[in-house]
Amino acid sequence: MTEIHLLEMVERYLQGELSEEELLSFEEMRKTHPDIDQMAVKHRLFIDQVERFEKDREYRSMLQDVHHKLSEEGKISPLEKSNRLVYLWGRYKKTIAVAASIAGITALITSGMITSITPKREKAQIENLGRKIDLLEKSQYHTRRELSDVKNKIEIPAIPAKFGGTSFLIDGKGFLVTNAHVVNKAEKITVQNTSGVELAAEIIYSDDSLDVAILKINDSLFKPIKSLPYSINKKASADLAEPIFTLGFPRDEIVYGEGYLSAKTGFKGDTLTCQISISANPGNSGGPVVNKDGQVIGILSTRQTTAEGVVFAIKSENIYNAVSSLKKENNATDIKLPTTSTINKLERTQQVKKIEECVFMVKGY
Repeated sequence: MTEIHLLEMVERYLQGELSEEELLSFEEMRKTHPDIDQMAVKHRLFIDQVERFEKDREYRSMLQDVHHKLSEEGKISPLEKSNRLVYLWGRYKKTIAVAASIAGITALITSGMITSITPKREKAQIENLGRKIDLLEKSQYHTRRELSDVKNKIEIPAIPAKFGGTSFLIDGKGFLVTNAHVVNKAEKITVQNTSGVELAAEIIYSDDSLDVAILKINDSLFKPIKSLPYSINKKASADLAEPIFTLGFPRDEIVYGEGYLSAKTGFKGDTLTCQISISANPGNSGGPVVNKDGQVIGILSTRQTTAEGVVFAIKSENIYNAVSSLKKENNATDIKLPTTSTINKLERTQQVKKIEECVFMVKGY
């Protein structure tokens, strides 16, 4: 229900125009939604003040008519101009003060109501879930020291990462996918596995319109994975209310989250994305959204700031579109997306164990 429709219902409620069913429904809404209850109270106050002001105006008009009639009949003598002003001020100063107060309150209430129904800027309603990184954990420095014998083979920046997110393999040869907004400000990137080993990587494709980026691990420490446990199919999806889960790096270790598909389109009907109900935080951007059969149905991307637990994921078909575009740009790119899930019959804990080795933290420098 929009703010305008809600305001109309409040108006009808206060005027006693709601049906019995509508009245019960609205009373329940007032009990469960404090903001709606507050709107009804404010509107009642607004109407009361207007009605009082109107009655006061009618009363003063009647007094003026009586005064004029008595004056014409000679029963009272007209006052001199100066005396008349003094008389009127003494007689009506309280009324004038009340009217001025009502006008001020009315202006404030009207301003508040207009503010409450004015749409917020869309930018503020959607938040990217990239993560800002201020400092590297000590364990990461320990990892680099342990890898000192191969420093000449890899190029890992010696400065702390500034921001990051999540990525996951789409081909066991070291090709990963993430969100474009996670890496589009990076001059250099690295990825880190669940063991804390940091690997050199590069951006080989990025599309801001799809919010999809493809990365390639270029590091001798990376061991290719022969077969990915999940599948990425162009038409992979989930039914409404079907359970889904994700893995990501909102902190310096991998975090599991679960929820369900709540809408097959995204924010304001966006067909490139779907809506999921799940807990997500900065750093979850780029993580895989997986259904119960081990199919990747999307890439976790953004969340709505004006509603709790409303998160959006880019549909898996856009991974296909990004790979196709990359192959057109570079014929040498040999990415083979996994088409079969090998974890569809496993328990959730076993599914997660298989998938987590394919999920990497992304760090931007």
